[in-house]
Amino acid sequence: MTTAAEHLARDPALYPMAFDLARDAILFLRMDEAGYRASSFLDERAVTQGGEQWIPHADVARAMAEPLASKPLHFIFHMGHVGSTLLSRLLDEAGSLLSLREPLPLRALAEAVDSGLPGTDNRLETMLRLWERGFADTRAVVLKATSATERLGPTLLSMRPQARAILLNVSAECFLATILAASNSAVDLNAHGPERMHRLGKLGIEVPRPTTLGELAAMSWLSERMTQGALLRDFGDRILSVDFDALLQWTERVLGLILSHFAVPQTPEQIARIARSPALTRYSKAPEHEYSPARRKALLDQARAAYAGEIGAALDWLRKIALASPAATAIL
Repeated sequence: MTTAAEHLARDPALYPMAFDLARDAILFLRMDEAGYRASSFLDERAVTQGGEQWIPHADVARAMAEPLASKPLHFIFHMGHVGSTLLSRLLDEAGSLLSLREPLPLRALAEAVDSGLPGTDNRLETMLRLWERGFADTRAVVLKATSATERLGPTLLSMRPQARAILLNVSAECFLATILAASNSAVDLNAHGPERMHRLGKLGIEVPRPTTLGELAAMSWLSERMTQGALLRDFGDRILSVDFDALLQWTERVLGLILSHFAVPQTPEQIARIARSPALTRYSKAPEHEYSPARRKALLDQARAAYAGEIGAALDWLRKIALASPAATAIL
């Protein structure tokens, strides 16, 4: 076993940046607690302190096999473009939570689960144990999945029966306005479209193949909302569904519900302080840029005007699906 592997169980500063399934090895980099907080995403854009080292999964699994003084692990699942990074940054302000924003290995493991790659459960268990490490003052770890890995929610929650999750969402109309105005929307929607169509089929919803970008966005929203609906059905009070617009409108109240859901005690004064966080005035994915709820509303209003026809047609597309599907009607 490598020297680094021997320290993995007790050192969260050895961060698992990537999982190469072909090599069956995990890439570790140095990252202190401040680095976790500064990183909008735990991928190639993360703030790290070097120390790159690939360690075979077998060595990592052995190092993590012993009983650990692990922290509670919870999740944020979302459909993308719904403020999940802002929520994660607000939770940082609680002072006792370690936020993991979109760890890159989760994407590789989601694809491995989809393909039925043998041994994936063992590798996912290893990663869960790595993510459960925390620093001395960490009360719990909250992992924010990527929108493309929300489909792993049932697996993750089944493997960790004590874990709880937030399902972050917005209305179909709001999602359409947001995604149609985004500069990379076509690339993102097309990249994840086939898997989302397939997932809808597995959930019992047959939809016609989208022919416009608006329909593709509507299908994406429906796929993720149906996935969230299944999580609510199967995991009950372990799930808290949160509308992002409600979080912005009633920030203190909704933050209180979220922190209570994660069993993180906070006084009303502490929650009020978090609700005044400067994070609410910055673009969470790139905090050097200003971005307030008022700015978001203005941009959404512009998008609603610019894409009114396409948004209306996409909503009509969803309504037709709802007429043929009671399950989709419940979501819509």
